[in-house]
Amino acid sequence: MKIESLFRLKGMIRKEWLQIIRDPSAIAIAVFLPIFLLLIFGYGISLDAKEVPLAIVVEQHGQATDSFIGSFGANPYFTPRHMGSIQEAENALKNAEVDGIVWLQHTFEQEYLAHQSPPVHLIVNGGDANTARLVEGYVQGIWANWLNQEARLSGRKMNSPLQLEQRIWFNPGVRSTEFLVPGVIAVIMTLIGSLLTALIIAREWERGTMETLLVTRMTVIEMLLGKLIPYFGLGITGLTISLLMGRFVFEVPMRGSLTIILAASVLYLLVALAMGLFISTIARSQFVAALAAMIGTFLPAFILSGFIFDIRSMPPLVQGLTHLIAARYYVAILQTLFLAGDIWPVVLKNSAALLFMGVLFFTLVILKTNRNLEQQ
Repeated sequence: MKIESLFRLKGMIRKEWLQIIRDPSAIAIAVFLPIFLLLIFGYGISLDAKEVPLAIVVEQHGQATDSFIGSFGANPYFTPRHMGSIQEAENALKNAEVDGIVWLQHTFEQEYLAHQSPPVHLIVNGGDANTARLVEGYVQGIWANWLNQEARLSGRKMNSPLQLEQRIWFNPGVRSTEFLVPGVIAVIMTLIGSLLTALIIAREWERGTMETLLVTRMTVIEMLLGKLIPYFGLGITGLTISLLMGRFVFEVPMRGSLTIILAASVLYLLVALAMGLFISTIARSQFVAALAAMIGTFLPAFILSGFIFDIRSMPPLVQGLTHLIAARYYVAILQTLFLAGDIWPVVLKNSAALLFMGVLFFTLVILKTNRNLEQQ
């Protein structure tokens, strides 16, 4: 790059920094938006069910019955509410006062002492399918643990042909926060990158200052780089805040290399900035550009990236569409690096997809900007 070109690029970067200082909304997007969104998503969204109100109906008390029911009070997932009859419990379920009912009939104690298989009736509100499945699994787990404990205390073996030995990889505590926070970081970087650059060229057209830039000797590459570099610095600031909060506020483990996480994040940030630049070259209104950035980048990243919803459970057509969403590849990289470690097949495959999308969007930005300038 020639000295003259470097001076022009330096002047363009200085112009953008002055614009950022005069209009601090970009700083708010890069600094305060990650903090706000991480706090909202990190604490507000949880796939775990804890302190679920559960109605307990016992028709006839006994030593075994009370021992089993006592297991619910010592469990953090339930808040048991003892009720006198099944009719009272059903009314509470209909009125949304409880999310489930555990009903032990009067024959429970007698059948258990006779070494039979007493039924444990479980009624669950299926309106929230996710909570219903969790409640069902938790109750089955309490029942299995209680049977094992009773068998040990009585010195007899369980009458079960199978013995399940459970091992959970990557997230032993089964905390949904450890799964969600890396995805939240990906969504935040999508929003920051696209919003920061979606407005910059549209703002020049809207304020009538693009004509002033056109009469200079600045090339398209110099203009785009001059606009991109300051916002890249702001994006790195937002990335740093997000990673620090994920590690130290939400205590998500970082089992992979920090260098690889930063490299993949820089690559994705460039892709997000390129997507915002592309939107900015199409829309000449800041309002339209901001709306397009939200609809075209943030919503697909939130819904179709695998951040919350499992891609494999989506219809085949929608699964195919997810390959067009850059955030899908970044979410896969972050979740792997945070929870599993440096799994190179996953990192390299998804990084290659991000590199391709970055080159594609930057090429489209250059071609579209040239075409716009030729039309003036």
